[in-house]
Amino acid sequence: MDTTAERATSLSVEDFDYELPPELVAQHPLATRSASRLMRLAGDAVTHHRFADLPQFVRRGDLLVFNDTKVVKARLHGTRDSGGKVEALIERVIDDDEALAHLRASNTPRPGTWLRFADGVEAAVIGREGDLFHLRFEGAASVFTIMERQGEVPLPPYIEHAPDAQDVERYQTVYARQPGAVAAPTAGLHFDAPLLDALTANGVELAYVTLHVGAGTFQPMRAGNIADHRMHTEWYDIPAATAAAVRRVQAAGGSVVAVGTTSLRALESSARQGYVAAGCGETDLFITPGYRFRAVDRLITNFHLPRSTLLMLVSAFAGMAPIREAYRQAVAERYRFFSYGDAMLIDQRM
Repeated sequence: MDTTAERATSLSVEDFDYELPPELVAQHPLATRSASRLMRLAGDAVTHHRFADLPQFVRRGDLLVFNDTKVVKARLHGTRDSGGKVEALIERVIDDDEALAHLRASNTPRPGTWLRFADGVEAAVIGREGDLFHLRFEGAASVFTIMERQGEVPLPPYIEHAPDAQDVERYQTVYARQPGAVAAPTAGLHFDAPLLDALTANGVELAYVTLHVGAGTFQPMRAGNIADHRMHTEWYDIPAATAAAVRRVQAAGGSVVAVGTTSLRALESSARQGYVAAGCGETDLFITPGYRFRAVDRLITNFHLPRSTLLMLVSAFAGMAPIREAYRQAVAERYRFFSYGDAMLIDQRM
């Protein structure tokens, strides 16, 4: 597990609040992935573009690092053995027949409770790990198979429609390949095959990490002072080829561009000794203003929820005042916010 002591101790959640008109929360994706807008933030300067313009802002020899996690149909609906309704959101698959899950029910299920889903699938509650319930599924099918057959795409709570066929396709990056996330790495949703081809044709290198995004990314902060907050843990993996690419690009003077906060957190979690190292592990890295970045030079990201840990992360990367001004302009210019919304390129870190 990887944590950071490099936190700003005097900042409160209120320092990361802003007013967002509800109609700016994007409820559906655009018809074309790369048709979204792109705000470029370089120091204090804000300019407005289209996401398809991204190849203009990266150079030959730069490295874009993507999170290749794949969103699974992690939301299951069923009943308790007492007959009451239950909703399970699978946070992490432990084994073929075991998983950790958030459970929503009228009464908190206790160990020994049986949950029943469609097609005769049953799961026993065998314990708790913090806010998560440890479930053991009975039957021949694996947990991943059960989710694929019965599950729903776990859309974020601010998207108000039930998941449909469009969400199955579009709440997923075009390069997703490692199943395990319950939320999409949303900065990657803007990339399509023509844009990726244009980047590689310009001599930009592409590399991949995996960080399985958990439901905790949407959970509100309960602590008033951000130094008292404890992050949820997420599993990540840095392939040897990606670690080598980062070191090679850094040595040659190129930029390492993280596509999304999840790619950034994976790279920074692996770089605690000053360089990006290959390997996998758990991270609860909480990046706040004052953090010293070791791996990432530039960041592509969506616009984040008020009072959220992700807004704190981008404030650490770009500076609190520039982010406040960028978000003010995003609201004034009617940018689309959150998962299906528009994007920002932060072109200069603190």
